[in-house]
Amino acid sequence: MTQAVLPAMLSGLRVLDLSRNLPGPFATRMLADLGATIIKVEPPEGDPTRPLQALFEALNHGKECRRIDFKDAGELQRLRDWAQDVDVVIDSFRPGVMQAMGLDHARLAERNPKLVMVSITGYGQQGPWASKAGHDLNFMAMSGVLDQMRSPSGELALSNVQWGDMAGGSSMACMAVLAAVFEAQRTGRGRALDVSMVHGLYAHLLMPVATGQFMQTFSGRWPGAGEDLLNGALPCYNLYATADGRTLAVGALEHKFWREVCAVLGREDWAQLHWQRGVLPHSPESNHLKDEVARLIASRPLAVWVERFDAADCCVTPVLTLAEAQRHPLFEGDTRLPWQEQAQRG
Repeated sequence: MTQAVLPAMLSGLRVLDLSRNLPGPFATRMLADLGATIIKVEPPEGDPTRPLQALFEALNHGKECRRIDFKDAGELQRLRDWAQDVDVVIDSFRPGVMQAMGLDHARLAERNPKLVMVSITGYGQQGPWASKAGHDLNFMAMSGVLDQMRSPSGELALSNVQWGDMAGGSSMACMAVLAAVFEAQRTGRGRALDVSMVHGLYAHLLMPVATGQFMQTFSGRWPGAGEDLLNGALPCYNLYATADGRTLAVGALEHKFWREVCAVLGREDWAQLHWQRGVLPHSPESNHLKDEVARLIASRPLAVWVERFDAADCCVTPVLTLAEAQRHPLFEGDTRLPWQEQAQRG
């Protein structure tokens, strides 16, 4: 499998990665993809993800892997020496562990003033939850994100994508690294940053907070499961079951797209029944339309709708399984990184 080549924009950036499992290693994998040199330091038994070979390779390809005994004073001194020659140290230990090992920023910065340290924790370095254990599921639960994944019936979904680890941890850590390194280049001084995964997730809730307030203005109450603007209230932005038990994703949030959807469905009479044309969510008219759309889409299998919408530019797609996505032309071969240099247009 060939990886797409991207200019090494972070060439020269050296990162000492002491993190384990998913959040930190995925953060440094993204930095490596952008050209940074990553030195991954594992305990003698190796990273906990090593038994899952495919996961370990996905997280750690392109890194230099070393092992030390974190309980040995001499080995820890080697680690301090390594920290002299890097720009960034990333760790995912619980609060206080790095300091107990003599690896806190204050000590390391004595020999490397420009050093940036980013520590990824579950609940932050300070506060009543700082010392609590947790995993992705707990961070999603405590942030309020998991509650936003309820079905219209109120049932919670146990996500198979680790949003807390990756959105709340990895992505936030990358932003922290790049911002702090940029500052250190200008000032000559590094800093220590704490990335709290639960707070990183909580920061992503700006849309449900805003839409919840919007919905409350005309309904008089905060929306429940499947009742918010973008998770079930709108006929034009919803999931619809097909005749063969599959699902069609209709994302025609703007009226221009909804008009096209109605044309493909053969129901041009629905075109003006849209929230941007004054048909409010949860109004009798809107609820009736949602039921009618559901009945129509349920009358044909998914393949029929995919064919009919193929030439239409109106934000309607099938809900693919993971296996189907892997075979889709968008992802087949897995050669494209999330970032791609734009081709020059002639």
